[in-house]
Amino acid sequence: MMDHAFLDRSAGHRQYEVKSVTTDISKLRNIGISAHIDSGKTTLSERILFYTQRIHAIHEVRGKDGVGATMDFMELERERGITIASATTYCEWQNHHINIIDTPGHVDFTIEVERALRVLDGAVLVLCSVGGVQSQSFTVDRQMKRYNVPRIAFVNKCDRVGANPARVRDQLREKLGHNPVLMQLPIGLEDKLEGVIDLIRMKAVRFGGTSGEDVTIETIPEHMMEAALAGREDLLDAASMFSDELMEAILEGEPSEEQIHAAIRSGTLDLKMTPVFVGSAYKNVGVQPLMDAVVRYLPEPTDIKNEAIDLDSRTEETVALESDSEKPAVVLAFKLEDGRYGQLTYLRIYQGGITPESMITNTRTGKKQKVGRLVRMHADKMEDVPEACAGDIVAMFGLDCNSGDTFTDGTLNVSMTSMFVPEPVISLSIKPVDNKAETNLSKALRRFSKEDPTFRAGVDPESGETVIRGMGELQLEVYIERMKREYNAAVETSAPRVAYRETITQRAEFNYTHKKQTGGAGQYGRVAGHLEPCEDKEFEFVDEITGGVIPRQFIPSVEKGFASMMDKGPLIGARVSNVRALINDGNSHAVDSSDMAFQEAARGAWRETFSRAAPKILEPIMRVAVESPSEFSGNILTTLMQRRGMIIGSHEDGDIARIEADVPLADMFGYATVLRSNTQGKAEFTMEFSRYLPVPQSVADDLIEEAGKKAAKDTK
Repeated sequence: MMDHAFLDRSAGHRQYEVKSVTTDISKLRNIGISAHIDSGKTTLSERILFYTQRIHAIHEVRGKDGVGATMDFMELERERGITIASATTYCEWQNHHINIIDTPGHVDFTIEVERALRVLDGAVLVLCSVGGVQSQSFTVDRQMKRYNVPRIAFVNKCDRVGANPARVRDQLREKLGHNPVLMQLPIGLEDKLEGVIDLIRMKAVRFGGTSGEDVTIETIPEHMMEAALAGREDLLDAASMFSDELMEAILEGEPSEEQIHAAIRSGTLDLKMTPVFVGSAYKNVGVQPLMDAVVRYLPEPTDIKNEAIDLDSRTEETVALESDSEKPAVVLAFKLEDGRYGQLTYLRIYQGGITPESMITNTRTGKKQKVGRLVRMHADKMEDVPEACAGDIVAMFGLDCNSGDTFTDGTLNVSMTSMFVPEPVISLSIKPVDNKAETNLSKALRRFSKEDPTFRAGVDPESGETVIRGMGELQLEVYIERMKREYNAAVETSAPRVAYRETITQRAEFNYTHKKQTGGAGQYGRVAGHLEPCEDKEFEFVDEITGGVIPRQFIPSVEKGFASMMDKGPLIGARVSNVRALINDGNSHAVDSSDMAFQEAARGAWRETFSRAAPKILEPIMRVAVESPSEFSGNILTTLMQRRGMIIGSHEDGDIARIEADVPLADMFGYATVLRSNTQGKAEFTMEFSRYLPVPQSVADDLIEEAGKKAAKDTK
């Protein structure tokens, strides 16, 4: 770590002016802070902002001063003590400009992590020194790997009882498949935590002052020298695998700090090494060295290979993008918010640059728009900027677009690859309490649907009810509360509904003729083939027509007819999935055949054949991970098996037990209350969608009976 990183900032903590425009791309870092729930992400962000002098005073997530953490600026976040929406800020450290996104830990808000990692170059993976690698750590790590995001790990909460950074390091290797290497050792643990030992400089680093701002570099305590030498040897062995120069220097004598840093950076950027730092954000220990590591080891924009899809290419060829401000502009709108002055769009500049009044083109719609007010965000505050250059993250008002749209300067017709958006698994019927709420509700639904790709809203065509869908109970609960607070739209809700699916389990042949004569030209179309299960696709249409028995212009009509039947199955009216429709024969009439005739022929064939293909109802299965003190393991296993859970695995790590099970979503409603009562409130769980599986016959019979009663009621 650099000595000048530890300047004395105790005198007044004067907030400095951050440069608005970053012209040296090598001095730019775009990082995210991600972790399991309650690992200390937002607390860490608060310390980073304080030490980089972006804020004057530290406030806690659940602070007694009633202020709350800077990055949790939403009223609901401060009340609940959780992060709901990712928050963006920026700061400077070591003359580097750093854009930071603090992301939620709860799986219900996983899209916030997903879209943040889509645009970030590096990340800090925060882990609790007691809990270690927890259930949501797996999800966050999977998301980082999906976008090839280099990361460093910070083992937080080393001041807590039971803290064990070495065990967390081992879990990173065993559970997540990382190559973790300790960069530091803690000086003391639990209530005796005093500082850290820097294994590269072989110095002790202590953090004094009222808020850890006074950093002193000292010699290593004698009683820790042996452990420090062993830790340094492990570090050098690991780092030398990524640098021949370092390996030679080790064999010849003492390697330089620059050689060690270069090797660690190389291994980190190649995703083959995870530097591990230790400390306690809450106790103000270890944050400044972590910031040094962000600057040293995480990538600058030019280190990352970014590609866009060439929309003019029939084969969707990719085009390499360069973090060069002189190239044609390519910009991704990755997040939308309804701000005080209209829609606020968060942008990542991948190539070129934009300035207010310049023109950009939405490559999805072809619409040209003028760049309006450009700002940098600091949580819910903003600062105007005169331009945005390649590699930067900014926000803009007045841009008409959807989340995930790509903009260029008009000379390129490309699109950035879209982010992964999981399908909603839970739905809820909502009804406004009065006419005023009804008007406001429609505004709220339009906004939330546009902002959050995992939140869907629509009207049930049968019942006429407004239905919202999402990733979990907490997500829908938060949106309902936001409707009330932000839009004065109070609603009544019905019990959550599960997104069931229908499918077929065996092949069934069809040979269907649609014939209708009404005077004049009639309708005629015959299609023959079969329906069969298709595991890897929701719907697939296969055309094996030969000899022109069905004219080529009507083949798309047949496909359209089959596809139109996917929205509603005959068993309970759920969406149909995993079906392949193959046609290999048919017939047409010179006069009576038409687009509509062949669509109807396909629909008739579907209706006639589906029931003969052994249809089944599928239900969403959730991967549930429960963590609690070991003494409650038996109680937890009972609660899961009572919910038709299939236990995948369980293991104990010290006094903590972790149990994983696959449980139908339909049986998980209200589980939080049951779990708390069975574990004295000491357990927590996360769940995420795993897959769809057939429901037991008894459950299927109940669902079919319920759907029949509902249909009969609706027809009265």
